[in-house]
Amino acid sequence: MPDQKKIGILFIEGFADWEYGLLAASAVECFGARTVSLTPDGKPVTGISGFRLMPERAAEVGENIDLDAIAVIGSDQWSGTAPPDVAELLTTVAQRGGVVGGICAGTLALARAGLFDKAGHTSNGRDWISEKLPFYSGAVNYQDVPHAVADGSIVSAPGSAPGTFALAFLNALYPERAGDLAQMRTIFANEYTEAS
Repeated sequence: MPDQKKIGILFIEGFADWEYGLLAASAVECFGARTVSLTPDGKPVTGISGFRLMPERAAEVGENIDLDAIAVIGSDQWSGTAPPDVAELLTTVAQRGGVVGGICAGTLALARAGLFDKAGHTSNGRDWISEKLPFYSGAVNYQDVPHAVADGSIVSAPGSAPGTFALAFLNALYPERAGDLAQMRTIFANEYTEAS
């Protein structure tokens, strides 16, 4: 497909297994996207569940010039003392008009890259992000909400919101598919409707 969108999904050691499934599967199955797994150095990583992920690529700018979007998946290592530096890739994708998203501690990578400087965003709580990055630029744009926030092509979510993260990310990438996204939102929401 010549107009097939390509989404990079960036994982690091200890990634949160529940944070990418709805996004990756919905992007491919419902929107015809192609997903590409990335790690900072192109080496395998292991999720919280113990599942081992073999990435297709490293998070180098030159290897990822074809990405229309990138999603950074959470891991406790993003808030550690030596988190991977992926700012160049994130800002490059953003500068060419691509969608850049972060969920849970993956939002710290976006904050470090300066992508929250002018964009409304959220994370795992105002106190949490302030503790992890006390002087990050853009703190004034923080929205303390339990769901994903999209500001243009910048998407963020707490780790407890993989459903709204998937929806907001796909809406930013496919704004012309509002009807499909509304249907998907209804399907996701039905899970939380009490059985009668």
